[in-house]
Amino acid sequence: MPRSSTATGTTADPLRRAGEQLRPPASSYRGRFAPSPTGPLHLGSLLAAAGSWLDARAVGGQWLLRIEDLDPPREPPGAAEQIIRTLEAFGLWWDGALLFQSRRQPAYEEALRALLAAGAAYHCGCSRADIDAANTALGRPGDRRYPGTCRTAEGRRGDQRVIRVRTTAETLLIEDRLQADFAQSLEGDVGDFVVRRREGYTAYQLAVVVDDAAQGVTDVVRGIDLLDSTPRQVFLQGLLGLPRPRYMHVPIVAGRGGEKLSKQAGAAPVEVFNAGAIAWQVLTLLRHPPPPELRGAPPPELWAWATASWRPQQLAEIRSIPAPRPL
Repeated sequence: MPRSSTATGTTADPLRRAGEQLRPPASSYRGRFAPSPTGPLHLGSLLAAAGSWLDARAVGGQWLLRIEDLDPPREPPGAAEQIIRTLEAFGLWWDGALLFQSRRQPAYEEALRALLAAGAAYHCGCSRADIDAANTALGRPGDRRYPGTCRTAEGRRGDQRVIRVRTTAETLLIEDRLQADFAQSLEGDVGDFVVRRREGYTAYQLAVVVDDAAQGVTDVVRGIDLLDSTPRQVFLQGLLGLPRPRYMHVPIVAGRGGEKLSKQAGAAPVEVFNAGAIAWQVLTLLRHPPPPELRGAPPPELWAWATASWRPQQLAEIRSIPAPRPL
């Protein structure tokens, strides 16, 4: 589907645009890193982790680690443990207990029941072929938006295992601390989206909202590739009466063709035996190159320097950073 979302706001005064907003008292800041265990951490995911960690530590806040193990068929054995060990090797320590989303199903079921009871969600049995056929009949062939077939009881068909959220035409504005304000109308741009998948797994959009609220997360710092998901999450927060965190979407690391480095595209895992050099590389990509006298220092020393020097405004409205040559 062609993206029809629009960005608003000006680029004047980049320091202000980048999020020179009132910060909470240090003790109230709660950030988090929430990787999916579909493979080891690569340079792009380590950059997101480091940016989130630094943003929390720079104000004396807490930083939580949550493993988003919601998709068992795509999770290689041992992947979650490998991610945890990599973060430890890089000195990116977290506060409190690890949270595994696979153990949070009762909380997600409660949220699903609330959405269904309020009429904000409904069961849907449409296959992809059904959706394609309906969109073609509506004169929009190739459009992947859900056409609303099962919104009414009369239209419902097949096995009703999927649950979708009923979207509205309201325009949602995301005021990001780094990026230009992002606006999206879910009904027009996305359509009614899935919150429980056909296999019975809770969809990411619902789980992340429930868990951010349960963990008291005040600030979400993550890659800009997830900016497009944020209106769906804000919409669910409104439906469920949950607080909205502040958002900051940092640039992605892009490959030679401009594509995001990703596990699916075979991005190389970071090498823990070279942790100091890679941490230096990550800070340089984050526009915080350490001073020469710290070259060769272990990651904790580099993070300590960066914590005292952290100015995320230097990443204002940068959407991607070219991947450096391998060390």
